[in-house]
Amino acid sequence: MDRLNKIINDFEKSIIRLEEAILKTENSKDTEDYPFFRDSAIQRFEFTFEIMWKAIKLFLEKEGIICRSPRSCIREFFSTGYIAEGDTRKLLQMIEDRNATVHTYKETVAEEIFKKLPQHLNLTKKILKSIKDNI
Repeated sequence: MDRLNKIINDFEKSIIRLEEAILKTENSKDTEDYPFFRDSAIQRFEFTFEIMWKAIKLFLEKEGIICRSPRSCIREFFSTGYIAEGDTRKLLQMIEDRNATVHTYKETVAEEIFKKLPQHLNLTKKILKSIKDNI
């Protein structure tokens, strides 16, 4: 299996795990376990984001485009026509959300990010579909 197909496979699995984590968190909303599940879902989001941008990077390399950071890869993915401008803006916001979770921990930030996870999940599914449809 080549690197792109391997990372696409890992990306698909991470999306499934993120979806599971979001659901478990929502089901534990009024329990003492909620913070644990919320933080786990956020961690899954971080993993999924990392795999997503690396999948974009490898996909673009197959197209002859070199990018070295999440931001540059997302911009290149847009400029080559694989995603719409609105989705590009959302992906760039996703970088900010990922950075907020990785570099600091605040309860209020964690709660804000968790509320965005269903939208982030849908966008990652869209990116995966775009990549798979174009390889």
